[in-house]
Amino acid sequence: MAVTGAARGIGLAIARAFHAEGAAVVLGDLDLEPAVAAAGELGDRAHAIQLDVTDRASFDDFLTQAEQRFGPVHILVNNAGIMPTGDFLDEPAEMTDQVLAVNLRAVLTGSQLAAQRFRAEGRPGAIVNIASLAGLSYASGVSTYCATKHAVVGASGSLAREWESSGIRVLAVLPSLVATDLSTGATRPRWGRALLEATPEKVAAGVLRALAGRGTRVAVPAGTDVLLRLLDTLPYLLRRSAERVFGLDAMYGNANPQVRQKYHERLGRQLH
Repeated sequence: MAVTGAARGIGLAIARAFHAEGAAVVLGDLDLEPAVAAAGELGDRAHAIQLDVTDRASFDDFLTQAEQRFGPVHILVNNAGIMPTGDFLDEPAEMTDQVLAVNLRAVLTGSQLAAQRFRAEGRPGAIVNIASLAGLSYASGVSTYCATKHAVVGASGSLAREWESSGIRVLAVLPSLVATDLSTGATRPRWGRALLEATPEKVAAGVLRALAGRGTRVAVPAGTDVLLRLLDTLPYLLRRSAERVFGLDAMYGNANPQVRQKYHERLGRQLH
């Protein structure tokens, strides 16, 4: 199996979980050094490859190298994602383009490339897209990110229906607030942490659970998607009140800029 954005965070946790289940895993990441280190820690049946998910040729080469190393890729996990925070009016056009390229276009590219291989070889396969509960909700400070995750949820559900007769599964996994660099500095009420927070390991377990089940979508923690659907049934003003109570409306709009500075600097370097 192959995982994008696997040098750290959710992607690395997913690679570890599959490796522990006996799978050969290929870790793709733009930052090759930490990906190589992670693969080295896993040992046998693990290999790291540099991958720019925004470059179709790089993505295709990633899958080719994975197959050359371990044989046919049966599972692709589209995990790579970025999340700059702040007022949309202040977001540079280059950053908007990068978020769209990494979070959405790369998911479509990876899904298409993997499915083409599955179909050409006449074998079943699975594509797991790491979306977000932001794909079912709305939040200030992350408008572009929310837009991409809504699109990933929609694309995943549509592709699941389009390819099901070919034996190709497409699953969306929707984590809530996960303790990684991507969400560092986010605010949330202390009492709501058990409901709103997840670890990378819990997301990885959610991926395994999704593949073991028969559905097309899994939320992590389980049931949080139900909460959001219940909010959808409320009149707007009542929903807004509920979002404020749960701290859903400003987790990233009120994110600590000093805490997030290091992450934003890393995103800025990727633009050049």
